Formats: sequence, structure tokens, C-alpha cells
Amino acid sequence: MLELYHCVDARSFRALWALEEMGLDYRLHILPFPPRLFAPEYLKLNPLGTIPLLIDGEARMTESAAIPPYLATRYGPSPLAVGMDEPDYPLWLDWLHRSEATLTFPLTIVLRYRQLEPVERRQPQAADDYSQWFLSRLRHLTRALQDRQWLCADRFTMADLCVGYPLMFASSLGLDHKFSPEINDYWARLSSRPAFIAAQAAQAKVTAALNAPSDDQSRP
Repeated sequence: MLELYHCVDARSFRALWALEEMGLDYRLHILPFPPRLFAPEYLKLNPLGTIPLLIDGEARMTESAAIPPYLATRYGPSPLAVGMDEPDYPLWLDWLHRSEATLTFPLTIVLRYRQLEPVERRQPQAADDYSQWFLSRLRHLTRALQDRQWLCADRFTMADLCVGYPLMFASSLGLDHKFSPEINDYWARLSSRPAFIAAQAAQAKVTAALNAPSDDQSRP
């Protein structure tokens, strides 16, 4: 069975959502964030201490934007992948990589210097600058959505899933009020997908089980 190591609503949500879109059986492990600090035993599995970690037999994958296309091709054929023989194959690859390198990276700086660092180490100017960087890169997404519902191949693909994650991330940081109407509509389509909702439910269920008191703790 596939195994996914995940932190709630972190980059690894891409992998969790992709597993649900593919309808695959998997075992979900929820870790505290960041696991390299709060789950040191995890370093034995992934020396980087990052999430996600997808285990598929002998395969080990740790890049969140690589796992969705891997699942779509490894366990396909699936319309969630775009084939090399399709005209939008280069566009599909471009959006997969852009989702992380261009759209997610600046948000990690915003999160760190606005929320995660101790108060005395926070950098409001850096957070503001990288928020603006993200929003400026988001304009290309607005342009792409002006004449299409999905990003490539006239259907929902793993590229949309991967781009959906930074929109989810930005919403959690309070940047969604800056979304264009096109992006607001796109995000509504993404977040209403049954697999997206199922992925949220899956992480909530495992988290609740981890936080439930043991039999000993629940005794008076």
C-alpha cells in the first residue's frame, strides 16, 4: 500500500489530494510541523526532515509537485495526466513546475517571517515584499484563465491540482482578498472537487484520532 507522510495543509496536501483524485488506497501518517524539529524519528525515513514523503514499494518521493504527475502516470492511464502526444504537454509541465518554484516559494517566506519566527525575529517588510511578489506572479494565472476553465488540455489535470495548492496557502495567509475574479472562480471550482473535500476529511480524521485521549487518559 502507498504511504504518505504529511503535515496538515502543508505542501504535502498536493500528494494527499492526488491520491484521492486517483482513487488509490493509501496509509496516511500525520506529523507535527515542522517534523524535523518535532518528530526527530522521522529523519530515519527522510533525512531532509521535509514533507511530503511518499513511499511506493522501493520508491521514495519527497517533492510535492512531482508526486501528482507520478501517480497519474504510474497508476494510469488517467485524464489527470497530459500525454507527450498532446499539444498542451509542454504547458502541463510548465504549470507543474511553476506551481512550486514561482507560486509557492514566496508564500513560504511570508509564512516564516509573519507567523513562524519568534516575534523578535519577524520581518514585516520581507513578508510584505514576498506577498507582493506572489501577487505579481499570480497575474499570469489570471491571464491564463481568461479564456479557459482549466490550465491545459481542456480538462482538470494534475497541473490544476498543483497550482491549487498555492491558492489554498495564500487563502490561509489572508491574501485571497487580492485574487482576481478569474482566480476566485477557479479556486471555487478546485476547492469544490470531491477529491479535495475528501483529502481535507482524511487529514482531519487522522488528526482527530491522534489527538483523542487514550483509554488510560480518559479514565477518571
